[in-house]
Amino acid sequence: MNVVFDDLTKRFGDVVAVDSIQMEVQNGEFVALLGPSGCGKTTTLLMTAGIYRPSSGNIRFGDRVMNQVQPKDRNIGMVFQSYALYPHMTVYENIVFPMKLKKTPKQVMDERARQVADKMGIGHLLDRRPGQLSGGQQQRVALGRALAKQPDLLLFDEPLSNLDARLRLTMRAEIKRLQMELGITSIYVTHDQVEAMTMADRIAVMKDGHLQAYCTPDELYDQPQTLFIAGFVGNPPMNFVDVEVTSEAGTTYATAPGVRAEVDPGRGQKAAGRGRVVMGVRPEDITLSRNEEAGSSPGMVYLVEPLGRDDLVAVRLGDIELHSLTDPALNLAMDEKVWVKINPERVQFFDAQTELSLLWR
Repeated sequence: MNVVFDDLTKRFGDVVAVDSIQMEVQNGEFVALLGPSGCGKTTTLLMTAGIYRPSSGNIRFGDRVMNQVQPKDRNIGMVFQSYALYPHMTVYENIVFPMKLKKTPKQVMDERARQVADKMGIGHLLDRRPGQLSGGQQQRVALGRALAKQPDLLLFDEPLSNLDARLRLTMRAEIKRLQMELGITSIYVTHDQVEAMTMADRIAVMKDGHLQAYCTPDELYDQPQTLFIAGFVGNPPMNFVDVEVTSEAGTTYATAPGVRAEVDPGRGQKAAGRGRVVMGVRPEDITLSRNEEAGSSPGMVYLVEPLGRDDLVAVRLGDIELHSLTDPALNLAMDEKVWVKINPERVQFFDAQTELSLLWR
């Protein structure tokens, strides 16, 4: 089932929580709503569930406008951050409860509950109560309850936030695998960019109630359309430097006090002649060396943070600080002089006033 948000808006008094969202979720697609707290992603999800009604615009499931349809009549499954399990019921009773409300025949309920429980790896826990389960097991019960009713649409509201890092990794894989196997259209709310990037077919990035971008994870990472997206997506985050872009003897440079970086002419020409622009470059696209290379700038190591596979090195070039992911074998030390080189084909440029990309819009 496809879901369409058509100029969707939600106001709470004078506050506009969601402002004119326009997007479509294709049948069987896994879409993540990504953004910081207060950006409107959960409000959008709750309007989809029917808990909130839109102030204006429409939500359509297929060809049907759902604005006035009650939540119980939308055939959705919802998984919450808090699990929302009934503590006095067993796992089995929690799973079958939504089907009881729909007056599903007892034999069908039993078959579905046991089938889903086995698929979720909790078939041996059906007689336990939620208080006797771990956080990961409770989340599997909540997911199993949503799946057992055979919904047309699955809605997730930050379901992994309460789990430890290792368990989050496992549950991310489980949820994505199940969604692909069952082909259920899914909308997943999260503030965790790793969850969104690893699980979603497409990601809708929201900020202050506005839709900033709606595209694949690769497009979001490699072609950020706004300065906010560039800084929000990616860990460690992108470096930003105010520069001027000029061409000299057929070579294009981005310059700032202490920095003179050669950049790809195709990218640079879109930023040239505009005065001050913002250059963005990811830490993995900055290389450090003890020897001077063509196109490199001198800097001083300010801090080295070991991350295991990489070191995150902060380098000062005058008043500018850049972060680079480097090989620990380089064994850099604080206050050591290094030469900094930026990958000319990976730089991004943004308008300093509008914060819109100069490359991808």
